[in-house]
Amino acid sequence: MTLFLKNESGEDPGPDLSEYFESVVKEVLKEFKCPFEAEVNLTLTDEMGIRELNRDFRGIDRVTDVLSFPMLELSPPGDFSRISKDELCLFNPDNGELLLGDIVICVHRAKEQAEEYGHSLKRELAFLIAHSMLHLLGFDHETEKEEGEMCALQEKILSSLGIGR
Repeated sequence: MTLFLKNESGEDPGPDLSEYFESVVKEVLKEFKCPFEAEVNLTLTDEMGIRELNRDFRGIDRVTDVLSFPMLELSPPGDFSRISKDELCLFNPDNGELLLGDIVICVHRAKEQAEEYGHSLKRELAFLIAHSMLHLLGFDHETEKEEGEMCALQEKILSSLGIGR
């Protein structure tokens, strides 16, 4: 599993968290029994950066906490059974890993939410990564049922890593 981490936020989210972030990504993939080595890009950005992305890709001109850009469509969500190594466009030709997509997190917004919810920035970043990974695997929260399913999965994943509120 490869996690490419880029910090464009201008903020220091804490000591080197790349292994911590990677553990969250790995736990999500383990939960869904991903049969492939996978690749994810994670960018930490500022309010202006995430607002521009939100405006350009979603038509919503405001700051948000996290954006997900999936590279593949899994149907049903989290089901890798229809993915074949023969589909070369889904795999990085350099390392052979399944390209899952990109996660972009606004560090400033994550800090605000951590304070609002009364937990650490580290925990909030783990939550946002788990949430975004579920989006990369095809999950959404457009309905109450979908939202409930995502919330339960997020908590299960974080709990299995010992990350509580």
